[in-house]
Amino acid sequence: MAKQKDGFVERITPQSEDFSRWYTDVIKMADMVDYSDVKGAMVIKYYGYGIWELMQREMDDRFKATGHKNAYFPLLIPKSLLEKEAEHVEGFAPEVAWVTKGGGEELAEPLAIRPTSETIFCSMYSKWIQSHRDLPVLLNQWCNVLRWEKSTRPFLRTSEFLWQEGHTVHATEQEAEEETKRMLGVYVDFAENVLAIPVISGRKSEKEKFAGAMHTYTMEALMLDGKALQMGTSHNLGQNFSKGFDIQFLDKDDQLKYAWQTSWGTSTRMIGGIIMVHGDERGLRLPPKVAPVQCIVVPVAQHKEGVLDAADKLCGELKAAGIRAEVDSRDQSPGWKFNEWELKGVPVRIEIGPRDIENGECVVFRRDICEKQSEPLAGITEKINGLLADIQAGMLQRARDFREAHTFEATDWNGFMEGIEQGHGFVRAMWCGDAQCEADIKEKTGVTTRCMPFEQKQLSDVCVHCGKPAKTMMYFAKSY
Repeated sequence: MAKQKDGFVERITPQSEDFSRWYTDVIKMADMVDYSDVKGAMVIKYYGYGIWELMQREMDDRFKATGHKNAYFPLLIPKSLLEKEAEHVEGFAPEVAWVTKGGGEELAEPLAIRPTSETIFCSMYSKWIQSHRDLPVLLNQWCNVLRWEKSTRPFLRTSEFLWQEGHTVHATEQEAEEETKRMLGVYVDFAENVLAIPVISGRKSEKEKFAGAMHTYTMEALMLDGKALQMGTSHNLGQNFSKGFDIQFLDKDDQLKYAWQTSWGTSTRMIGGIIMVHGDERGLRLPPKVAPVQCIVVPVAQHKEGVLDAADKLCGELKAAGIRAEVDSRDQSPGWKFNEWELKGVPVRIEIGPRDIENGECVVFRRDICEKQSEPLAGITEKINGLLADIQAGMLQRARDFREAHTFEATDWNGFMEGIEQGHGFVRAMWCGDAQCEADIKEKTGVTTRCMPFEQKQLSDVCVHCGKPAKTMMYFAKSY
């Protein structure tokens, strides 16, 4: 379908010309965010926040279904608490913002603005947990965090962002490991079945794991520019924090033991993932399950008698059928409205005018494949609900097909470099597990280890880079 001659679409930088600029154009022109007066902090406008609300609702239902409860902990963390786990504080030190004055007076102790909340949770767990009967503790928090980033980009990396962070406590190492993997599985299900984003899941390298964790598990998605995006992580913290914060419990055998802990989180960076996995030259393409408006009704020749009434009636029927629908009755041309709602990625558009009303039909446009056709008004709600399901499934399949077409296997260094240079995507290869080898690969190529997938495959016996005996298959990619 040709571009409109006038309207918003032609003002978007083509992905092939400058993907980064395309991304910025889309989020600004789709009215998702604006830049605030604080460097690196974004204002999430109603349309962008509407996506987050739907994501939050879907995830929250999944968390509660697995026994987790929501709580809220303070924004400010005393310096003494943050320093109790040495590896953790070292990992976050460059990003921490400090409050040193209150009401014009110097504080007795500096307060960190939470970069993450392990320490403040642990300080309370040490008070609350005394016996094995108090376990497990399964809590989640929806909040904002602050990390003083030097280079920022809306949704993908901002100084302040919104997220959820789960923090759980268990009696045994096995229970903690099961929880860590279970919650990663919840994330994977959400990413694929709600966001329509296929992910690779597995364990991070020692260098890439969360500061203070024993193991970190991740889900990684491939963007349209061939870079990977870490969509969510789940950490087995072992006993590192429980020993630092003295979280002990009297077990069934009357022995005092240190607890085992996990933490896991996702954030508004997933919205950036939606944009960069599904977007096209016209703008956003939103999966129906997270589209604030699933179906926009555009009256054509709305000044003519009966057109607006027909559009309102149709919209009411769609809403009654559980479809998030709106009527666009603004004083703009239909073409202008078509462009705007295509830019915003609304999955389905219905056009209805005098001739359509006379014929008992309407025109239905699918944003995912940019095709339209006439449909009878009778039974239209069933048609749209079915169409939304088709669009959701089709978007996931197209994203999966793209990922598979941009995933390469390498058994030697030449093959690895070919995959990186011509593939612009994931490269699967065997790796020795050595941190220096990992650093050398990054220095030579700009590529980082993404994850050791749960489903392993023996591609060769030696490391793709250094030739030492291989320990694991690793996914490599350039990343955000």
